[in-house]
Amino acid sequence: MKAVTLKRHLTESFKSLKRNGWMSVAAVSAVTVTLLLVGVLLSILMNINKVAHDIENDVQVRVVIDRGTTKEQKAQLKSELSKISGVKKVTYSSRQNELDNVIGVYGKDFQLFQGDQNPLYDVYVVDTTSPEKTVSVAKKAKTLKYVYDAKYGGASAKKLFKIVASIQRWGFVISLLLLFVAVFLISNTIRITILSRENEIAIMRLVGATNSYIRWPFILEGAWTGLLGAILPILLVDIAYYWAYGVLTSALASTNYHLLTPATFLWQIDLLLAVIGIVIGALGSGLSMRRFLKI
Repeated sequence: MKAVTLKRHLTESFKSLKRNGWMSVAAVSAVTVTLLLVGVLLSILMNINKVAHDIENDVQVRVVIDRGTTKEQKAQLKSELSKISGVKKVTYSSRQNELDNVIGVYGKDFQLFQGDQNPLYDVYVVDTTSPEKTVSVAKKAKTLKYVYDAKYGGASAKKLFKIVASIQRWGFVISLLLLFVAVFLISNTIRITILSRENEIAIMRLVGATNSYIRWPFILEGAWTGLLGAILPILLVDIAYYWAYGVLTSALASTNYHLLTPATFLWQIDLLLAVIGIVIGALGSGLSMRRFLKI
């Protein structure tokens, strides 16, 4: 395509957006609502995957110590835990420390369980050399003396992965439906604008204009519609995620799980929303032009 022709197509697409006024606003609004929902879904799904990955790679076993265990017995238990194959490090966490973690996560209401009212247990946090070792280490730890229970992240991971898989499937289906609705709305909106220019298209055909020469301004108009419709969702998703990240990061501070940092993935979602907007806009325009270009 020559530069002069491309410039003309771009100029015509801008003029068409301005000329159609409220019709263009309606098409942009349809894209905005659709991409906002898609952006929110993507942010949630990506963070669910991140937390699931953290749980899968949780290489810690929490060994709960029996009440009444003396210091000497705890030292003996620590020695026996350290000898288990696959154990990298054993760290002691007292009942008070466990309660402080709970208070940090769930709030000051739990401060009433201070002192003798504390229902929690002393714990040995056992770091393993790999996620695969957590199951065998937990099973071995349960057989040791002075151990009340042994828990590991993999137990909750299996349930979480089923939930994540279900959310991913439904999220994918909903995203496709939203994109289909956007293409449908855009194509119908642009089809209405094309109807008002049907005579113009017929005249261009009569003077020998090719289908591609006629089609390109409308495709570019749809692409601009999609891009304009993506701007507001990009801003809203970014602002909302920065706020949610600040709130939830403090709540997850005492755990081994973390949300995706905004700088690592928001630009990817922004770029994806812009591309999706441009593609569905151009696609909607292209589909609406087919009947008018038939010989």
